[in-house]
Amino acid sequence: MTRHLLYAITLMGTGMFLAPSAEAVTAARCEDRGANCIGTCADYAGGAGDVRGRQNVCMRACDRQTTRCLIRAHAADERWSGARQ
Repeated sequence: MTRHLLYAITLMGTGMFLAPSAEAVTAARCEDRGANCIGTCADYAGGAGDVRGRQNVCMRACDRQTTRCLIRAHAADERWSGARQ
């Protein structure tokens, strides 16, 4: 009985360790993460653009992050829809 309990705990621990990398990515979640990222961007120039010799890079970084997430979500949808057929 103790051996079964040990195996169950080990299996659950392994599942919890692997779960974050296999997190379900959806387009809605990507949009939420993008909105949260944009919310943290401080626009020092008030929309004028150039600050300390460069454009505001935070918005571009958020756009790249959202685009990467949406690409992964679309690829996951394609992978799952192909497996069901």
